[in-house]
Amino acid sequence: MSETGSRLRKLLESPNFEPQNYVKQLSQLSDGDRDLQEHRQKVQSLADETAQNLKKNVYKNYRQFIETAKEISYLESEMYQLSHILTEQKSIMESITQALLSTDKDETSKEMQAAFPKETEELKQRTLTSLLEKVEGGKNIMDTPGRHLVYNGDLVEFDVDNMSPVQKVHAFLMNDCLLIATWLPNRRGAVKYKYNALYELDSFAVVNVKDNAPMKDMFKILMFPDSRIFQAENSKIKKEWLEILDETKKNKATKDRHSKEEVAPAPPARAEERVDLSLEWIQELPEDLDVCIAQRDFEGAVDLLDKLNEYLKELPVTQRVKALRATVEERVRQLTEVLVFELSPDRSLRGGPKATRRAVSQLIRLGQSTKACELFLKNRAAAVQTAIRQLRIEGATLLYIHKLCNIFFTSLLETAKEFEMDFAGNTGCYSAFVVWSKSTMRMFVDAFSKQVFDSKESLSTAAECVKVAKEHCQQLTEIGLDLTFSLQSLLVKDIKAALQSYKDIIIEATKHRNSEEMWRRLNLMTPEAVAKLKDEMRGCGVGSFEQFTGDDCWVNLSYTVVAFTKQMMSFLEEGLKLYFPELHMVLLESLREIILVAVQHVDYSLRCEQDPEKKAFIVLNAAFLHDTVLPVVERRFEEGVGKPAKQLQDLRKSTRPVRVNPESTTSMV
Repeated sequence: MSETGSRLRKLLESPNFEPQNYVKQLSQLSDGDRDLQEHRQKVQSLADETAQNLKKNVYKNYRQFIETAKEISYLESEMYQLSHILTEQKSIMESITQALLSTDKDETSKEMQAAFPKETEELKQRTLTSLLEKVEGGKNIMDTPGRHLVYNGDLVEFDVDNMSPVQKVHAFLMNDCLLIATWLPNRRGAVKYKYNALYELDSFAVVNVKDNAPMKDMFKILMFPDSRIFQAENSKIKKEWLEILDETKKNKATKDRHSKEEVAPAPPARAEERVDLSLEWIQELPEDLDVCIAQRDFEGAVDLLDKLNEYLKELPVTQRVKALRATVEERVRQLTEVLVFELSPDRSLRGGPKATRRAVSQLIRLGQSTKACELFLKNRAAAVQTAIRQLRIEGATLLYIHKLCNIFFTSLLETAKEFEMDFAGNTGCYSAFVVWSKSTMRMFVDAFSKQVFDSKESLSTAAECVKVAKEHCQQLTEIGLDLTFSLQSLLVKDIKAALQSYKDIIIEATKHRNSEEMWRRLNLMTPEAVAKLKDEMRGCGVGSFEQFTGDDCWVNLSYTVVAFTKQMMSFLEEGLKLYFPELHMVLLESLREIILVAVQHVDYSLRCEQDPEKKAFIVLNAAFLHDTVLPVVERRFEEGVGKPAKQLQDLRKSTRPVRVNPESTTSMV
C-alpha cells in the first residue's frame, strides 16, 4: 500500500473522523472534478482491500471454529460414555446392596413376627412414629388406632402433562393410607419432610407406566379426575412399590369386609341373607371402574356395570345394595362426563361420523340415548360447518357449487347412515335427526346463496347452480330422507328476487331497443349467421321461423323483435329450471310484464306510423309475436309447470290478430 493510501486509512479509522467535515474540506481543496474522481478511486480501492481482508479473516476464523466444534463433539462423546459406565456401575452396586438388605430384612421380619407377633406390631407403630416425627405437619396421622408403616422410600414426582420433573418426595405406605411428603430445602433439626397429601387406600388406583426412554421406572396414582406420576430409583424398587401397594390395598379391603360382617347386626329378614356382596369382583368393582375410566377403556367400564346390574337384577334392594349402587353411580357420572367430552365439538372432528361411534354406543348402553343423540348431532353439525368454511372459493361459481354440494350432501348422507346404525333401537331419536337435517340445510343454503345470489351471478348460472343442488338433494331419498321441500322453501326468497331483478333488466333492455327502433328488416350479412339464428330459434321452440327468412342474408323481422324473442325465451327456460310451486305466480307475472312491453310498443308504432310500407312491416312483426311467439311461450310454460298459463292465454286473447293491410290503422291491443 502506498504512503498516500496509509494516510487515508489512518484518517478514516480515526475515532474522531467526521464524514461531513471531511467531504467539505476535500471539496474546498480539490482543483476541479478530476481531483474528486481520483480521490473517489482511492477510497474505493481502500474499501475493496478492506473487504478482501475481512473475507480472509472470516474464512480463517470459520475454519478454526469448525475444528474446535469437532474437538468439542469428540470430548462430549467420551464424557457421555464415561458417564454411562459410571451409572451402570452405580446401579449394579445399588442392586446388590438392596438385594442383600431385602433378604436380611425379610428373614428377620418373618422370625420376629413368628416369635413376637404383638411386639412386632408395636415395633411397626414405633417405627412409623419415629419417621413421622421427621414430617412437618404429620403429627396427627398417628391418631388413628392400629395404623402402622408398611413401606416407605424416596420418589421423584413428574408433571402429568409434559413429563418434566416436579419435586423429590418421600412416600409412606401405611396399612390404610398413603402419605406423600416433600423434601424441605432448609432442614430444621430432625425435620426432613413437609406434609403434602394423604390418600385413603380405597380412594385411588395404581397403574404401571410402561418404560419409554428416558422415562422409566414410573407408576401412576389415579384419583379421578386427578392423577400423579412418580419415578422410583430403579426397576426393582418400582416393582416392590407396585406389589406392596396392591397387596396392602387387598388386605385393607378384606379387613374392612370382615369388620363390617362382624359389626353388622343380624338381618331381620331373609332378604339380607340372600344378597351376597362379598364376591371379590364386586369388592374390587369401584377400583376397577376407576382404572377403566383413567385408561379410556369405556367398553370395559360399561361391561362391568352391565355385569353388576345383571347380578343385582333378581336380588332385593337392601341397604347394602343401595350403598353399593351409590358408590357405583358416582363412577357412572364420571364415565358419562368423559364420554360427553369425547363427543364435544372441541375434540378433533376428523374421521367422519364413524369416529363418534365408540362414545355414542357406550352412552346408549348407559341409558343416555337422548344425550348421545344430541351430542352426536352437535358434533356432526360442527364438522359440516368446518368443512364448508374450509372450502376455498376459487374459479367459476358453478365449480364452487359442485364442490359445496358434494361436501355437504355427502356428509349429510354419511351422517344419516351412521345415525341409523347407532340409534337403530331408539326410534324416538329420529325426529331429532329430521330437525337437525333442516337446520344444517339452512347452513348450506346460507353458503350457497352468498356465492350465487349475493354476487349477482347471471340467471343462467343461478339456474345451473340450483339444478345441481336439487340433484344432490335427491340422493338423500335413497335412505328415505326427502329434504327437497326444505331446500326449496329456503331458496324461494333469493330465487324470487333474482327472477324479478332479471325481469327488470330485460324490460329496460327492451325499452332501450324500442327507443331506437327504425322498423327495418334485419341484415345478418352472412348465410352462416342466418343458419345460426334459425338453430337458436328452433332451440327456443320457434320451429316456423324459416318462413320469415329468405335465400339471402335478410330476415323479414326487425332486430328489436328478434332480440326480444331470444331474450324472453331464454328467461322462460331459466325460470323453469328455477321453478318451485311457490314461484308460480312470480314467474307468470314476470313473463306477462315482459310481453306487455313488446306488445305495447308494436301497438304504439302502428298508431303513429304513417308510411304504408313500414306499417305493413310492423303488422308482420306483430303477427309474428301474436301467432308464433306467444303460443310457444304458453305451450313451453305448461310443459315445464304441468298446468296451463291462464294469464298468458288471456293476454293473447286480448290482442286481435292483425292482417297485412297498408291502409289499415288497426292495432294489436
